[in-house]
Amino acid sequence: MFAGVIWIGILYYFNFVQTEYFKETSADGKSAAISKLVPRALWWFRYGALFTFISGTILAAYLGGAINYYITLGMVMGTLMFLNVWLIIWPNQKIVIASNDQVLGGGEALPGAAGALGKAGLASRTNTLFSLPMLFFMGASGHLSGIGRIPLSSEGGASSSAILLTLLLVAALEINAIKGKTGPMTSVTGVIHCGIGLMAVLLVLIEFV
Repeated sequence: MFAGVIWIGILYYFNFVQTEYFKETSADGKSAAISKLVPRALWWFRYGALFTFISGTILAAYLGGAINYYITLGMVMGTLMFLNVWLIIWPNQKIVIASNDQVLGGGEALPGAAGALGKAGLASRTNTLFSLPMLFFMGASGHLSGIGRIPLSSEGGASSSAILLTLLLVAALEINAIKGKTGPMTSVTGVIHCGIGLMAVLLVLIEFV
């Protein structure tokens, strides 16, 4: 829980606070933050994600057949979020930081810095989108009655159609995180509304399909 709070807390800081601050601050203020603040935040961010993923995997293995589809779906989104951190956000942010340091040293910006920032931003927005239903279904696994709470090893749980549709929807959003656009997730209110909407759609699919 400690690692998870660090991870998701810094995710929300990046998306709700830092991004908006960068839009308003001076070029010098932004450069100083990228040089000194962002690397520190990214360290806690990525290792918070790593320890959350490792501990969650161990706990899921311990629970075995007792896990239900609510928590399984939350784990799927959490795993994609973890992969986005280490395979998309962090590699691209390293390019942005290196480019910024080069400019501060009197050199030219790296040619791929702008593109790297866009890729990292899209993956970060997608992680914010996933975080709302992920947190909801993690809690729902132990506190919300419904079909999704029935253990996967028991009869009467989520239907194969519901499982297929929910996983396809999440997969489509992840593909967009790699090669798509932020669309309605561009604004803070937009990504929050999209996250709530995704949570509702997934819940309806699980319970009524």
